[in-house]
Amino acid sequence: MRDIPEFFKEKLQEAKVQFERTIDCKHTEFDDLYPYMSEQPQFFWYKRYVAWQELLTIVKLADELGLSWKDQFEESQLAFIEKKVLDAKVLDEWYGKKRTEA
Repeated sequence: MRDIPEFFKEKLQEAKVQFERTIDCKHTEFDDLYPYMSEQPQFFWYKRYVAWQELLTIVKLADELGLSWKDQFEESQLAFIEKKVLDAKVLDEWYGKKRTEA
């Protein structure tokens, strides 16, 4: 049997990376599921929402199990996760304001 806290830590890290890849418009597993959709402009928003929901679901499960997960995120990212709403500000400031000002 796997160590549950370690399992969730791995899954959370995978979900975080997947979401960040959508922010950076990089290839994700979702692209492989719907290769014919990649030419549609709304596809990029849709796959971001899917990755965001996956991240929130894993966070919710970790919370329900009483597992620590917050140490994998910056304070600003935690605030976005707590609000649960994916909007342009999340996408623009996920890596911090300095990145968007550069």
